[in-house]
Amino acid sequence: MEQFHGVGVTPGRVVGRVRQMPAPVAEPPAGARPGGTAVELEAERIRAASTSVQTALKERAAMASGDARGVLEATALMAADPMLVKGAVKLLAPSQDGVARTAERAVWESGAAVAEKLKSLGGYMAERAADVLDVRSRIVAELRGLPAPGIPESDEPFVLAAEDLAPADTATLDPAKVIALITSGGGPQSHTAILARALGLPAVVAAAGVDRLADGTAVFVDGGAGTVATDPGRAESDAAAAWTEQAAALAQFTGTNVLADGHVLPLLANVATGRDAAAAAAAGAEGVGLLRTEFAFLDRDTEPTHEEQVAAYGAVFEHFAGKKVVIRTLDAGADKPLPFLTNTDEPNPALGVRGYRTDWTSPGVLARQLAAIAAAAAAHEADVWVMAPMIATAEEADHFVDLAAQAGLATAGVMVEVPSAALSSAHLLRRAAFASLGTNDLTQYAMAADRMLGPLAHLNNPWQPAVLALIKATCDGAAAAEAATGTPKPVGVCGESAADPALAVVLAGLGVTSLSMTSRSLAAVNAVLKTVTLDQAKALAAQALAEPTAEEARDRVRAALPALGTLGL
Repeated sequence: MEQFHGVGVTPGRVVGRVRQMPAPVAEPPAGARPGGTAVELEAERIRAASTSVQTALKERAAMASGDARGVLEATALMAADPMLVKGAVKLLAPSQDGVARTAERAVWESGAAVAEKLKSLGGYMAERAADVLDVRSRIVAELRGLPAPGIPESDEPFVLAAEDLAPADTATLDPAKVIALITSGGGPQSHTAILARALGLPAVVAAAGVDRLADGTAVFVDGGAGTVATDPGRAESDAAAAWTEQAAALAQFTGTNVLADGHVLPLLANVATGRDAAAAAAAGAEGVGLLRTEFAFLDRDTEPTHEEQVAAYGAVFEHFAGKKVVIRTLDAGADKPLPFLTNTDEPNPALGVRGYRTDWTSPGVLARQLAAIAAAAAAHEADVWVMAPMIATAEEADHFVDLAAQAGLATAGVMVEVPSAALSSAHLLRRAAFASLGTNDLTQYAMAADRMLGPLAHLNNPWQPAVLALIKATCDGAAAAEAATGTPKPVGVCGESAADPALAVVLAGLGVTSLSMTSRSLAAVNAVLKTVTLDQAKALAAQALAEPTAEEARDRVRAALPALGTLGL
């Protein structure tokens, strides 16, 4: 038995046979195009192929929802990227050596140049290089009349193995065929990991070597432990069978989450569309802890109208009458560039004009969005809270609260994603009504580690002592602000860490008052939380904070939670 160790991102134990992602589209030959083929004819082929790929991706996006939809829409935009298409057309002219490139070759070289430029920028933009190369392959395949690259076909369910997956591929995984996902690259907060969680697929990322497993190799995947083992035996088969039964038992969440001592800790859902909201309500979510609004802005080069925004937000509000819906204002920038709002030439976009900061460079967009949110809220019965991303100072928090009040929104809060916000939360919450911890960004900023990079996966771990300390600092600051103002200052978590049942216990012990996650994680988190009291959660949080490493903190807490083993989590 050969074992591979990586980062578990979705609990689950399965036995299956490996299918590797197909080989990428082959590089077109560098030879000249056939004589007599006009430059304009080849240029038109490139434009037509680009449009065809963009249309196909848009059609797939229309059938998806949530994170999957947003990823596909963003990739569709990349297919029409002027840098890629115009660069390819420019390369069609005979080069200095007299070679006239084919359309396929021109697209290939243009894609390589764009990807290299993005890689040189680092951070989020470097991660977009993979998207460009994926789109390049799709356009070349279209020019050749070949099927687009994607998930392998199989008559039997299989474990999908790869170095990593392009976002467009991950977004359309069929859980009926792909029973687990293992990659040698990626990280716990990469697009691949986030979408695997949304699909409920057992997944292990950053497991070096799994991309070299031969097709047909039998493996045992433990998404909770983050391990992959070849040649599974009776014990592994029994563990997988037990997980199937346990997963069925976890399928229902009653809609009220309380700890063993009766302490109430609401479990909310992260959503982006009305379809997501309907699924979350059906799964028992007690409200929405994160409504991502950028999906209403993607796949367009102009700001959505007031009416379009009201309709988009109302489609979510209608599913949660009388319940809390926390809506995040536009988080544009970094990995979500918008042509009418953001600057793609920033040298370090992750530290640039993103989220709330776009109001500095494009004033008016945020105010108009808040007006649309207020109009949608007035037309429905949801308890609408609004928060701004990338708040770093008390002055920014106060300004956002003022903007929300001008729009008629009484409950305005802040995202805590920047370490400065965590360390000064008492000041930020002197007027802001609540805080919501975005642990994905908080982790990468605290550890100075791009959350998309596989080699940094061990740093990009919310169990890191420094990250836990920042979460505690946020909760302590909220308690101080509550004491000073006499007004409750709740602190929620809407990052991926909330979906980890063991870490959810620690978050409760640190003082977090609500947890928001993909709706597929609600039942598992509830099943573990109801086995501990608040005092036990506080004791485990203190133990985690006392450990010197993320691994030791996680192992110590998991060892103290027998429910994890019983439930296969």
